[in-house]
Amino acid sequence: MRVLFIAGGNSKNFDIAPFIKAQGESLVNEGVEIIYFPIRGKGLKGYLNGVFQLRRFLRKNPIDIIHAHYTLSGLTAVLALSGKPIVLSLMGTDAYGEYIGENKIKFGSQYLIILTYLIQPFVKNIICKSEHIQTYVYLKNRSKIIPNGILLQSFLQSVKTRVIKEHSKSHQKQILFLGDKLDPRKNYKLVEDAVRLIGSNDIQILAPYPIPHNEVVEYLNSVDVLVVPSFMEGSPNLVKEAMACNCPVVATNVGDIAWLFGNELGHFVTSFNIEEVSEKIKQALHFSENYHKTMGRDRILELGLDSKTIAKRIIKLYINVLDKNN
Repeated sequence: MRVLFIAGGNSKNFDIAPFIKAQGESLVNEGVEIIYFPIRGKGLKGYLNGVFQLRRFLRKNPIDIIHAHYTLSGLTAVLALSGKPIVLSLMGTDAYGEYIGENKIKFGSQYLIILTYLIQPFVKNIICKSEHIQTYVYLKNRSKIIPNGILLQSFLQSVKTRVIKEHSKSHQKQILFLGDKLDPRKNYKLVEDAVRLIGSNDIQILAPYPIPHNEVVEYLNSVDVLVVPSFMEGSPNLVKEAMACNCPVVATNVGDIAWLFGNELGHFVTSFNIEEVSEKIKQALHFSENYHKTMGRDRILELGLDSKTIAKRIIKLYINVLDKNN
């Protein structure tokens, strides 16, 4: 089976987003041949220009299925008129828009919501990362909830690393914020305000974004707590990666966070209220000081979110799509 992965390719740091590449590699490990087609050019115009490039590419590279990641990639695939079945993975912002505040969506991103609605009849199957994302799919018979899996071998526990400690004072408790501080959706100010409310000089916020993915693992294995204060997420990979490292986590109640955490100790769901966030951070730091690590890794396995299990679910979907297409 040859599958073409289509995704945006405009980052300075990588051709294909690491979590998409990781999914591709997990499928390769199960015997699927994956070919990547990164789309150059930003915005709607860039993806429309990609249509002609994709047509030329497909004339030289026969494939069985197109798997488009993000609605705009799906638009490129649909307009290429290849005749090949298309599977569309909704990423989150393409389904519900770009959040810039609590229940506040950036006006300029609302065309993505409309496009996600319009494209559904033209794809064979839609992969949603969470139940919340699936609420934006009206063709439910074409939709499956399949979160991104985690390659557990990449997130092994370790002792505190020299790389992290070089950036800190050894006596301080470390809170990790691993998003773009300038991105309104990531809501960095809530972390700052909550820590300020605690009023302790022994707490340090680490915000090293952007960093290579291998350093993400080092940070998650080194800090006391990860805080994810986002206004909206789908099924955040970072949270699953932290759980795979058994790192305590505080996260706002968005996407599938509550489902991911379940009742596992060391995982704290919060609202956007500063006092509550502050209290949950204090509880998480107390947990880290007394227990050091969570059982998040076991929770990932319990939920079937290891990359091998997820890859098998995606392959089953591919086979079903091909059977219906013949």
